[in-house]
Amino acid sequence: MKRTRDILILGAVLVGVIFVWGRLVDRTLFHPTPGVDLRPGQIGLQGEDVFLETEDGVRIHGFWLPAEGADRALLFLHGNAGNASHRLPNAAALVGLNANVLLLDYRGYGLSEGRPSEAGVYADARAGLDHLVETRGFEEERIVVFGRSLGGAVAVDLVQDREVAGLILESTFTSVADMARSLVPPAAPFLGGRFDSASKVGGLRAPLLFFHGDRDEIVPYRLGQKLFAAAPEPKAFETLEGAGHNNTVEVGGRPYFERIRRFLDEVAPG
Repeated sequence: MKRTRDILILGAVLVGVIFVWGRLVDRTLFHPTPGVDLRPGQIGLQGEDVFLETEDGVRIHGFWLPAEGADRALLFLHGNAGNASHRLPNAAALVGLNANVLLLDYRGYGLSEGRPSEAGVYADARAGLDHLVETRGFEEERIVVFGRSLGGAVAVDLVQDREVAGLILESTFTSVADMARSLVPPAAPFLGGRFDSASKVGGLRAPLLFFHGDRDEIVPYRLGQKLFAAAPEPKAFETLEGAGHNNTVEVGGRPYFERIRRFLDEVAPG
C-alpha cells in the first residue's frame, strides 16, 4: 500500500515538474506584445481586422490585406516577439507583389486571446489557412505560406498534410534543441521534440524557398542550411549576405522581393 502511494506521489511530482518546465520553456520561446501599434491605414495600406476561432476555441486576430485583382494569397506567420502590427510594413511590400496577405497573430499576441504554446500556435496557423480556404474562397493550390524565424517552424508543421502552392522559410531553424546546443548546451537534452522541423521537413510536398542571413546572430546560418539539406526538392536557398536576424528585409532590398515575386509566379501564377 505504501509503495503504491509512493509511486502515485512520485508520478504527481513528475507531472508537476513537466508542467512547470513546459511553462518555463514557453516563457523563453514566446515574447508577445499585446495590442496594436500600427494600423494598415497609417502606411497607406488597405486592410481590415479579422477575428478567427481556433479548433480549441481561442479567438485570434489577424490583418486581411487585399491586393486588387490578385487571385493568390499569402499566409504570413511571424516570429516569436512583438505582434502582427509590427510586420505591416513588410506585409505591404508583399501585397505589392500581387498577393493578398493574411497577417496572423498567434494566441497571446496583439489582439489575440489566450496564452502561446507550441500546440497552440500550430492550431492558430491551421485556423489562418482554413480562413483563407473556407471564408476567402482560395484553393490551397493558390496559397503560399511564409514563415519567419519561429514562424518557419509553425509553417513547416502546418503544410505537412496540406496541398499549398509553396512555402517560404526565412531565418528559421531545425529544432529548438539544435538552437539550445548553439546557445545554452546544457539545456538541449531537455528540449527534444520542441518545434522539431528537421523531423517534418522531409515529408513536405510543396516547393520551398529559403532565405537566411549569413550574419544571423540569433538563428545560426548553419541551422538554416541544415534544414535546407533535409528538405525535398524542389527547393532553393538564398543567402542574404551581410544580413543578421532582424534586418533581412532592409539588407535584401529590391532583389529580395523580386526573388519572392519570381517564386510566387512559379508556384501560383497570376
